Amino acid sequence: PADLIWPLFIAEGEGLEEPIASLPGVSRWSVDGIVARAREARDLGIPCVALFPNTQADRRSERGEEALNPDNLMCRAIKALKDAVPDVGVLTDVALDPYTSHGHDGLLDAGGYVLNDETAEVLVGQALNQAAAGADIIAPSDMMDGRVGLIRDALESEGHVNVQIMSYAAK
Repeated sequence: PADLIWPLFIAEGEGLEEPIASLPGVSRWSVDGIVARAREARDLGIPCVALFPNTQADRRSERGEEALNPDNLMCRAIKALKDAVPDVGVLTDVALDPYTSHGHDGLLDAGGYVLNDETAEVLVGQALNQAAAGADIIAPSDMMDGRVGLIRDALESEGHVNVQIMSYAAK
């Protein structure tokens, strides 16, 4: 168990467990359920949980602005976890697909082309937002060129020198 990271999927609400049909045995949990799962992880010897939000449709937009909201679902879950179970590491997904109305990991131009540099700027803001909420590990899962270096520089300049980066995208 000490070598595992438990992926947890977050949903709005309270006391919510919502099974994910495409992932048998896996559910989305409200923040209180995520805290209970983190306690379970700690008790099992699992040192880290990875968080993935299910942003409500009315909070998604073309430019993914909700990713930068310091009170978004992800940030509330991070804070709740670090308050309740500070000894469990929190790994956060950095990507725009949970926040964009079109579902892409990047910002699009009028022709539907993904804008690398503009997207990377938003990913930096998202990473800083999550680090400020208490994330231990930032995990970019998009495939924008140069974003890991930009995120590292921004984390350092904002004083988040101990926040790790784990990139798990394959190109």
